[in-house]
Order: sequence, then structure tokens, then C-alpha cells
Amino acid sequence: MTRRRTSRLLALPLVFGLLAAACGSDDGDSDGGGDTTPVATEASGGDEPAEEPAEEPAEEPAENEDVAEAGTEAEGDVDTEAAEATSAVSYGGDIAVGLESEAVGLRPWEDTCSSPCYNIIGTIYDKLMEKDSNGQLQPWLAESISSNEDFTVWTMTLRPGVTFHNGVELTAQTIADMFPVQQGGTVSAGVVGASNLVGVEATGDLEVTYTLGASNSAFPAYLERAALGMVFDPAAAVADPDSYSTAPIGTGPFVIDSRDLDNETKVVRNENYWNSDAEGNQLPYLDSIAFRPIPDEGTRLDAVLSGTVDAMQSLRQGTIRDARADGSLALYEFQGNNVGGGMFNVLKAPFDDVRVRKGLTHLNSQENVIEALGGTGISLPGSQWFSPDSVWYSEKVAAAWPQFDFEGGVALVSEYVNDPERSDGKAVGEKIDVELSCPPDPTLIAAMQVIEQVWSQTELVNVTLTQFDQQTHINKAVTDEHNAHCWRFSDDNDPATYTSAFAPPTPEIAAENGLDGIVSPVNFPNYFSAANFGAAVGAVATDDFDERFAAYESIMLDFAENVPLWYSGHTATMIAADPKLDGILGWHLPQGGDLGIGQQAAEGRWLEVFITS
Repeated sequence: MTRRRTSRLLALPLVFGLLAAACGSDDGDSDGGGDTTPVATEASGGDEPAEEPAEEPAEEPAENEDVAEAGTEAEGDVDTEAAEATSAVSYGGDIAVGLESEAVGLRPWEDTCSSPCYNIIGTIYDKLMEKDSNGQLQPWLAESISSNEDFTVWTMTLRPGVTFHNGVELTAQTIADMFPVQQGGTVSAGVVGASNLVGVEATGDLEVTYTLGASNSAFPAYLERAALGMVFDPAAAVADPDSYSTAPIGTGPFVIDSRDLDNETKVVRNENYWNSDAEGNQLPYLDSIAFRPIPDEGTRLDAVLSGTVDAMQSLRQGTIRDARADGSLALYEFQGNNVGGGMFNVLKAPFDDVRVRKGLTHLNSQENVIEALGGTGISLPGSQWFSPDSVWYSEKVAAAWPQFDFEGGVALVSEYVNDPERSDGKAVGEKIDVELSCPPDPTLIAAMQVIEQVWSQTELVNVTLTQFDQQTHINKAVTDEHNAHCWRFSDDNDPATYTSAFAPPTPEIAAENGLDGIVSPVNFPNYFSAANFGAAVGAVATDDFDERFAAYESIMLDFAENVPLWYSGHTATMIAADPKLDGILGWHLPQGGDLGIGQQAAEGRWLEVFITS
């Protein structure tokens, strides 16, 4: 893993990698949302909810002496750096790309979008902002963006000469007209609230003014992801929002040609695309791309190896291991902040007691879980939402995280089991009941079996393993039906985009803390700390890196103490391709500028990909 020191202000971006980071230890994340009420400018009033005090275990867990230091690598953990194409560019040709799942819809404001979806919609829509090869935000459809002193007003200038696929010109009024649609979008409404955005106005032909109801020093981070950052034709969207999902209109390098749900989505070259390469040649190079959902990991890899498709994306360590072993494909890998594991529903007994949560976490053997996932030598074990090569990584948090300690875990769970006032209403000495749930992927099932075996060995826990398809798994988290639920957390974006994850999960908790009306559907563990929420809100009121770092470190330290979730390892991702494809990591900022980020989270940018002779 290459250590990247990025900008101290706007280095990373996205909205919540939390919503469908659902397949816990190893699945794709998405822009998440739901209908989140705008967060307050400060978390004031009310005391932190009373919580069962955590008494010391009979034997204090030994301090872990092998905590990863910032910059630590796992053997075989690779970030493939962005690089110029190595062959002479050529035009033409058709390729097919295998995806791990279908994109449920192609409307940025309405449809949840994860890694497979981003591969498709990134060809149709342009974003206002993008990342360069150092991970720093740069303008894309925008030419510039700046803020006032307190980060409540942001002024953006758009690039001239851009038109939609239907010939409509992109102007500042386009962005203003998108805003009412985004305010009512199933996904974007929550993002609008989380960003503190309250108004968008065209203050010139190409000048857009964003007005925020509270400071947000990292607001441009939201303009790099689908919900607020991908530009669509608002008039067409309002006229027929349903058909927009199958026939989307963007300004991107490719135009939708056909969409056969669960079979193939095909895009063809936009002959009037505004962008060009460093030599002034119009982009894109390819004639067409067919995106095909192939859910089974082995089948998708075999499809690339056999030539049925030309490239594939994956977020599975085991698939990366198998692709490496074959050796015939070009592999573009990335492992960042996204971390797998699971979460406890703290509003349900016995998970409302920190002794149970911490005890079960001590009984999670990360090394063995990572091995079951196929990630040994690939994935780093997690201790927080940030990878050891991230600027946000805290060694203090890593040292505080409950490491595997069988005796310590048994002591904590025993203390709860033998407590006459235990919250689950069972008699003293009775085992606790735990439903451990994950989608039915073979590697995820194997990982959950590892955890189940250790928990059962304590003779203190009745474990029931359940598997649901990904959508059902997500819905159970959204509707708070889960118990111990495998999940994934975080992403390679500014932590400002996580704020709603720390907001009150219910109206009752909000009221108890003087935060009436501030309720977040994406606080999936239902764990709330007024101090954490206050730290998250305060972190976007400043652009001072040290102050922001301290705020997020304090939240991660609280997680290490109160353990609303557990971790396995950081998620390794990959795009694997036939070596005849070039330019996968060689795309540039507009008009032949600096190199872009390459790929993160198996999200390919396909506008400068070409077929070599």
C-alpha cells in the first residue's frame, strides 16, 4: 500500500459509504441516504443517554503490542498507482465489463449507487468535482470553487461549452433547477441535509452559488459523488422521472443505448463530448461498452479469463487472490479506508449492554476471519474507519481497540450473564441469544462461521446464523430488525460526509438530547453519543486539519470504548482486465490536465480506455 499524504482541507470526498456497505466484511458500498433531516449547527442541550456502566472484567485484556503503525502494509496489499497509458492511443472497438451486481437505477438523485453502479453511471454523467492522482479534489464540470470565510457560501464557476446528450446547454440555471429534484430524491434528500445545503442559485450564466445553513468546510466533497455531484437534465427528469432510470440524459462521454435489466446495459460513444485528451483528440476512444451483472465471483473471473468479458470489478479478497494466482490479467488494485466487520443493534438486548458488545468483540479473531474471506496477506485488520495509510488514521485508536482476547471476552460476557438485572430478562446463568446475519456469499458465510464457532465455544452464547440476499440484508438494517449484522464502514472521502452516521437514530433519543427533529436513518447501530455528534458537527466548522483530526479521533476512541461495531479487515478492491486494454488508470483531468486518481473501490473511469493492437 502506498502512503498518500493528501490535502489538509478537501482531500477525499463522498456521501456515506455506509448504506449498502451492507455486505459487511466484504461487499460494495454506496451513496447512502434515506430521508435525513438536516443536522444542527451545534449539538447542544441534553445529557448523553444513560448507559449501562462498563465494569472492569475479572482479568484486564493484555495490551496489544502489535498495533499497526501509520503506513503499515500487509504483505500483498497493493494500491496500483495512476499511470499514463503505455501504448499508442487508438480509436474504436467494443468491450464488455462484468459487474458484481446490477445497478438498481441510473438516477443520481433517486437510486442507491454502489461500486458496480458507479462504473455505469460514470460513463453517462459527468461530476462537478473529481480526484487527482494525489487524492485531492479538482474541478471537472466545474472550473473553480471557493467559499466565504465561514464556509456557509460556496461559489462555483462552470466549464463553458458543455451540452447534454439531448443537445441542451449546461448553464448555472441547470444546477439551480437540479436542486428541487435533489431535495425530494430518495437518496439525495439525505445528502442535502447532511451537507447543510439550503439553497442553490444561478448568480451568472456559468456561476452557481450554494448557500449552507451551517458551516461545512468540506462541502465540495459532496460534489464528487452521485447524489449531488452528477449533473443531469432537470427538465427531462421532472417530465418523466421513471423513464429517466432506463434512458438517462447526462453530459458524459457515453450515451445510453439499451438497458436490459439483470442482463446488460450498453452505452455508445458520445460524438459531441466536450472533453479531449492531452493531444487535443476528442474523447472517448471506445465505440461502446456493455456492462453485464455477473453476481457469482468465480463465474465473473472466469468470464474475463475466457474472453466472454474484457474486464471485471470485484470487492472480494478471495477473487483478488485467485486473479493474482492466475497471472494472465492486468490487475488494478486498491485498499483504502473502507473496513468490513459488523454492527450490534444497541437498542436491542443484550446488545444494549457494553459488556456484551465489548466481550463479543474480544471474541472476534480478526486474523482467522480475514483468512476465511481469502484475504490473508492482502487485507489489513481494522481498528477504526481509517486505514493505516490514511491521514485520518490514529495510532491511539489502534492501541485502544479491543484485540482478540478469549479469556477477557469470556469474563465480560460472563459478568452480564450472571447479572440479576441483565437487560434481556433471562434468568441468571442462561446463555445470551445472538442472531448473526450476513448475505449468502460463500466467503461471508465462512467468515461468520469463524465468529460463530468462537462465540459458541464460550458456552455463554446461543448463536443463530442467518443469511439474506443483499437488499433484504440492507432493509433489515434500515428498519432496525437486525441484531448482530455484518456490514462495512467508511470510504476514501472526507469524514465530513459521515456526520449523519453519528446523529440521533430515533426521535426519542433526539428529544432526550435537545436535538428535536434531527433523526438519522443511517445510524445503523443506533448508537448515539452527544459528544460524538458534537465533534462531527464541529469538525466541518473549521478547515484546520489538526482540529478536525482530533474530532474524528475522539469519535473513534469512543467506538473503541463502547464498541457499537466490530471489524475484520480493510476491503481490498480490484479491476481485472485483459492486458489488451490500456488507459484504465491513465485518465486525466479535463482537457489533458493532470492524471486522475485511477480507481478506488473498483470504480472505473472508462473515457480514456482503448484497445491496443
